Amino acid sequence: MNPKSVEDFLESSAGAHFSGLLLDESGLGKSELDQPTTSNAESFHRQPFIIGVAGGASSGKTSVCNMIIEQLHDQRVVLVNQDSFYYDLTEEELTRVQDYNFDHPDAFDTEKLLTCMENLKLGEAVDIPNYDLKTYKKILPARKVNPSHVIILEGILIFHDPRVRELMNMKIFVDTDADVRLARRIRLDTADKGRDIGTVLDQYSKFVKPAFDDFILPTKKYADIIIPRGGDNHVAIDLIVQHIHTKLGQHDLCKIYSNLYVIQTTFQIRGMHTIIRDAETTTHDFIFYADRLIRLVVEHGLGHLPFKEKQVTTPTGSVYIGVDFCKRLCGISVIRSGESMENALRACCKGIKIGKILIHREGDNGQQLIYQNLPKDISDRHVLLLDPILGTGNSAVQAINLLLQKGVQESNIIFLNLISAPQGVHTVCKKFPRIKIVTSEIEFGLNEDFRVIPGMGEFGDRYFGTDDC
Repeated sequence: MNPKSVEDFLESSAGAHFSGLLLDESGLGKSELDQPTTSNAESFHRQPFIIGVAGGASSGKTSVCNMIIEQLHDQRVVLVNQDSFYYDLTEEELTRVQDYNFDHPDAFDTEKLLTCMENLKLGEAVDIPNYDLKTYKKILPARKVNPSHVIILEGILIFHDPRVRELMNMKIFVDTDADVRLARRIRLDTADKGRDIGTVLDQYSKFVKPAFDDFILPTKKYADIIIPRGGDNHVAIDLIVQHIHTKLGQHDLCKIYSNLYVIQTTFQIRGMHTIIRDAETTTHDFIFYADRLIRLVVEHGLGHLPFKEKQVTTPTGSVYIGVDFCKRLCGISVIRSGESMENALRACCKGIKIGKILIHREGDNGQQLIYQNLPKDISDRHVLLLDPILGTGNSAVQAINLLLQKGVQESNIIFLNLISAPQGVHTVCKKFPRIKIVTSEIEFGLNEDFRVIPGMGEFGDRYFGTDDC
């Protein structure tokens, strides 16, 4: 990979990225890509974040969904409408369609809906029925929906069946005044569907309002979030999107270990990880992009240090209430590859002391301590332990045990990694539950010795260009 191609790659990844959902004028979603963007390993451990959006007819559910999709532009999102799962009307029902209650739970094929949602949650593509509201029948072709990071299920009665509710990670109820909903329905049905106002009001009083009171409003109690005014409530939608971003940024292992922190991925981060894994990447480019990733990890790790409130006077004489950095701090690099993280630490922490530990990584599962050079007052400091690759965790355990023997408090250790293997995370988090681990990615593709990344080579060799310890 030449420097020009690297620059082009990152430039393209830095632009606007939209979800895999395109909304056409009819409001139906279309998948932009035929294949999911995640790898097989990632798909295996990352389940989609499922959001349910319920509320009365014309409450603004569609507007809320569209605004969430628009703001989640760096995630793949699909929208599934409950309206797609209406039963086909029989010939007899078609003759008296004005007497058919489309707002009743029995009007929907909930079993079909459940099957589609469960398959999406398992990472399988599904065919969503394409229901024609003019003929009241399904038409071909069905809409193919691929697994995505976020699935939004929208409909008036999606909270009614407990089996559907259990699939959701977040439940939103759009709560809009009944007069506003009626006014919107009149405007929609008369302008877009050509119905006369008398028919609209008759249907509303006969079916829509009773169904809302009997089936829809009672499900409001199941909502995690209630949004008044629907799409007009920008503050609520902003908070919802922030919460979704936070949840999506949590790796599944973070839900098991509260002391594990995986920095939230972006297309920039994925792009840089792609470059350092490419066997054709030059050493110069490897070091450049590895340094960028390491800097992000170091800065994220520093955010977990304790801070004290501090007041300062600005040049204009005003008082600014801020925070003061942790003063008693040092870095400890696990030789050799840990030294690759020192420049980023020095760039972030002026004049920081850095010690070193050398552990023999072969022959005894990385448990033989060869060399140490630590600050004499290390027991009084917060320690940033540096090692870009967390593999089996054996070397990390040896290094942490040494720090504990030197009097460092377990809660004062932050372990910084560029890439971590699940085995290493399990080993360290179980043995040292008060140590914080900060990494940029959990790597399921590490091979047998957990130090070699396919297509990348041993980190220290690529970084330092040497084999000796």
